[in-house]
Amino acid sequence: MAKIMKIRNVSDYSRYVGHTGRHPLVCVIDYAEVSPVRHCLNNYSVYGIFFHDEADIDLSYGCGKYDYKKGTVICVAPGQIGGKEDNGEQVTLTGWALLFHPDLLHGTHLEKSIKNYSFFDYRVNEALHMTDEEHNILSSLMRQIQEELQNKHDRQQDSIIIGYIELVLNFCQRFYNRQFITRELENSDILMKFDNLLRDYYEKKLQTTLGIPTVQYCADKLCLSPNYFGDVIRKTTGDTASNYIRQYVVQLAKNEFANGTGIAQTAYNLGFEYPQHLSRMFKKQTGMTPTEYSESLLKR
Repeated sequence: MAKIMKIRNVSDYSRYVGHTGRHPLVCVIDYAEVSPVRHCLNNYSVYGIFFHDEADIDLSYGCGKYDYKKGTVICVAPGQIGGKEDNGEQVTLTGWALLFHPDLLHGTHLEKSIKNYSFFDYRVNEALHMTDEEHNILSSLMRQIQEELQNKHDRQQDSIIIGYIELVLNFCQRFYNRQFITRELENSDILMKFDNLLRDYYEKKLQTTLGIPTVQYCADKLCLSPNYFGDVIRKTTGDTASNYIRQYVVQLAKNEFANGTGIAQTAYNLGFEYPQHLSRMFKKQTGMTPTEYSESLLKR
């Protein structure tokens, strides 16, 4: 059974890697200063942003003309498990880690908005691969936070640090948006697989036991985290994955109505628990009730 270290506070991780921090709720670690370190598999109660200059991660996507050699960013949130089990090996790392406790954000704008940074729920294989320029920006911000933490604590320090953290998160969001664009070919491949998955779902009549297909189901079948999958679909189509599924289901309903199938039977055929659930979705997507749609077909 894997040994998991609980990271309840930023000091738990700091102590493990041999770093001495001055702030109880946030720390910045320059791996060059503490290496070599041992691997550890962690259960986090804090937020963490990690990037290594020489990331040993297999890039399964084509990188085109972009230079990713400067590293990979991985973000974790409270409640997640991440890292690599301690096997006794010591590894020399360069790069940075930023850890901060949720308590740091209490009563701030970021406390509410941090849930909007969906990359905290991405998997390791969906990590951010930085260009040289992106790496330099994040490294510079890490140094600035590190310098601020060296100052004597005053009433403004936490606000300044939170401002830096939000800046780091916004840059990560920008870099991810760039990554989605540079991977358009791979993203369109995901969209094609999504379409095939929905078609197979109904051809195999999975809706009779599983109901309407869900984003979670589709993401699992595509081996993606729901957040990453949803972000890819939104960047590729301009729509949410859940709405894409609803549009697909409504198109199937239209085909059923065109063949003269009644509302109740169509609802059953498509995996709805009750006919009114189909009617509600159909009206929201088309602006018409199933009855109005069926009547419009007769007038053509």
